[in-house]
Amino acid sequence: MLEIRHLTKVFGKNFKAVDDLSLSVKKGEVFGFLGPNGAGKTTTIKMIVGLLKPNEGSISIGGKDIQKDTIAAKLKIGYVPDEPVMMEKIKGIEYLDFIADMYGVPLQKRRERVEKLTTAFKLRNALRDIVAGYSHGMKQKLSLVAALLHQPDLWILDEPLTGLDPESAFLLKKMMQNHTESGNTVFFSTHLMEIAEKLCDRIGIIHQGKLLFTGTIEELKKEKGEATLERVFLEVTGSEAQQMDFSYLDASE
Repeated sequence: MLEIRHLTKVFGKNFKAVDDLSLSVKKGEVFGFLGPNGAGKTTTIKMIVGLLKPNEGSISIGGKDIQKDTIAAKLKIGYVPDEPVMMEKIKGIEYLDFIADMYGVPLQKRRERVEKLTTAFKLRNALRDIVAGYSHGMKQKLSLVAALLHQPDLWILDEPLTGLDPESAFLLKKMMQNHTESGNTVFFSTHLMEIAEKLCDRIGIIHQGKLLFTGTIEELKKEKGEATLERVFLEVTGSEAQQMDFSYLDASE
């Protein structure tokens, strides 16, 4: 479904935000893209969806090259950015209708999907309100609904749990699983190890722009030894956090 080959993005004169990254994401799987803040996750995702142009490499979505066959590739994508960015001077329902028009979703189907999704996210009663008055969490929910209206082959989410209440976060995780059970694919970035462990069929770990590991969590633990995924992640990325001494904070002394 998603094929990335030798992807590189350079900012400024020589800062490689993404460095020769290659990976494949299969149809019907939940793929978790893990890494600490600043690792290159968002830059990679923005290149996948066509918001940034790579300096080198190629990206194919369902056999469509994002640079050579841009429209056909983007029609296969549902994208939820790390920060909800949308037209804020219109009503929520007007925004969803605009997105549905862009993807050619028939009127009856869009109404059914809007009702089902906004009811699930408890957003239905706010659809006649201006988006500018929404909270951050409400905007995130609206962005999630918009990304699912055309039932995309590839659902791409950048840190999707940010700003969601626990109930909505639980619902989103269920939706991600249901999306792949229908034969579609989910690619999402996170730095929350426990989420990846519960949801992902496979993961990729990126650090300083380089892809350090791709495979199942079981394969990662087998390679690095049985431990919590968080500890394995810290080891793979070379974090110094596990060696730091916080004994001076002991209140008993």
